[in-house]
Amino acid sequence: MKFEAPCREHLPMLWALWQEAFGDSDAFLESFFRSAFSVSRARCALIDGKLAGALYWFDCQCNGERVAYIYAVATASAYRGQGICRALMEHTHDALRKQGYIGAVLVPGDDGLFEMYRKMGYQTCGYVREIRCDAKEGNLSLVSIDRSEYATLRRQYLPVGGVVQERENLEFLEAQASFYRGDDFLLACQKNERHLRGIELLGNVEHLPQIVHALGCETGAFRTVGQTADRPFAMYCALQNKPMPTYFGLAFD
Repeated sequence: MKFEAPCREHLPMLWALWQEAFGDSDAFLESFFRSAFSVSRARCALIDGKLAGALYWFDCQCNGERVAYIYAVATASAYRGQGICRALMEHTHDALRKQGYIGAVLVPGDDGLFEMYRKMGYQTCGYVREIRCDAKEGNLSLVSIDRSEYATLRRQYLPVGGVVQERENLEFLEAQASFYRGDDFLLACQKNERHLRGIELLGNVEHLPQIVHALGCETGAFRTVGQTADRPFAMYCALQNKPMPTYFGLAFD
């Protein structure tokens, strides 16, 4: 088994593995490989020239240090149960450490994955509070903003020790979501005709029913900064002896 950064010739195999593992649409993958993919931020596991596993990461920061957001970890169905994911993660951690990253963060999709990553040295580093509400009319200042303004304001709203996600993080997110600011809150969200999904709400949560109404929806579901009593959300593996992040919010699920 070989571990290496992918080359352009691997792209069809990467695309096929992603769809096998996650079922995302061609449009979603086109957006990822156009705005977020880099051969320098991905690793493959190859067996006899065939793609057995792959993962990707986004560059982030925490307390001014580099952190990798590991994303879309996948093992091909024909190779599952052979320890390929663990080996690929260990290889990636070594590569990240050599490049000066202080740690890696990821967002497990279910309880089983939390346990799997715990066995690989990860521990919970962030919780989110999930709030659902119906629309309610009210006076609300709500302004659409671009990703550049969102990045600037997000740094101001993040709690101490929160993970900063900019550059390719926000370029990729912008293709899927919209950004808004109010007098005392910041929002990244998706919506359809009836429902608003708040990917991340930072700031005052009392405005949520008015936000749902202002954006023309009937119901809303939001994620915001949580405490240990709330939903475990992100996990972290320290690669250097530095403080662990306290919050990670923008998951591209």
